[in-house]
Amino acid sequence: MAGLSGQRRMERRWGVLMALPAILGFVIFTAGPMVASFVFSLTDWQVGGTPAYIGLGNYAELARDELFWTSLSATTYYTLGAVPLVLIVSFAVAMLLNQKVRGLPVWRTVFYLPTLVPAIANVVLWIWIFNPDFGLLNSLLRQAGLPTGQWIYDESMAVPSLIVMSTWGFGNTMVIFLAGLQGVPRHLYEAVSIDGGGAWRRFWHVTLPMMTPTIFYNLVVGVVGTFQVFNQAYVMTEGGPNNATLFYVYYLFRMAFRESEMGYASALAWVLFMIIVVITFLLFRNARRWVYYEMAGAR
Repeated sequence: MAGLSGQRRMERRWGVLMALPAILGFVIFTAGPMVASFVFSLTDWQVGGTPAYIGLGNYAELARDELFWTSLSATTYYTLGAVPLVLIVSFAVAMLLNQKVRGLPVWRTVFYLPTLVPAIANVVLWIWIFNPDFGLLNSLLRQAGLPTGQWIYDESMAVPSLIVMSTWGFGNTMVIFLAGLQGVPRHLYEAVSIDGGGAWRRFWHVTLPMMTPTIFYNLVVGVVGTFQVFNQAYVMTEGGPNNATLFYVYYLFRMAFRESEMGYASALAWVLFMIIVVITFLLFRNARRWVYYEMAGAR
């Protein structure tokens, strides 16, 4: 027993030793900066100056900051448009790629390739596509005899244009949907077919209910991701025109690294964190009503 106890102690030591790099990495690069940012959010601190404690002053200032509400509104608008669109497009493409057709691996690769393109390269590509003078989109519209637009250079069209652009990188979501579709039991489709159900009934009564856990996962990831949208505003529009694309994280970046208001930017970061936590909680709370888990046998 003593030898066994000693072996367990040794295994425990080695386990802690192997986990130590990950633990230290989390404490130093994640937990530590989070605590520091919360402390900074309670101060009036400009880069190069000395932090002065002001309590909840930064949070009170947020309520009076028009640009804060503008950035929150623009980000919410983008999220409400981009998340459903990406989910619908990626789900539809995943269903097409789940069929038995010739050259299927090639088609899967083609649809996934845009995801591998670096984010900044994607943005530069879409700047050319949206160019009102010689861009690809307006050129195609002219050839079709349809009216052209200013796209990201028009205040009313800037966010809708970026919402359309968001579908370009649906590859990751599509792959997750494809994996979920391949896990749907085939005998359920056979049961519907035996009862005389067609393609629509198989989709409505089998595919959609069985895919709700995957849809829910992609929904949560999509909402969290779109609330942190940054590259488009930073590279394409710089928050314009007229602050139409002043997304939340871009406004945070601007306050931190252009205005040097680190205390105020830290408060912005914590408000965003709380917004994402609340939205995620509400999504999980509401999921009980529509997400179907086969193992549980109920929604």
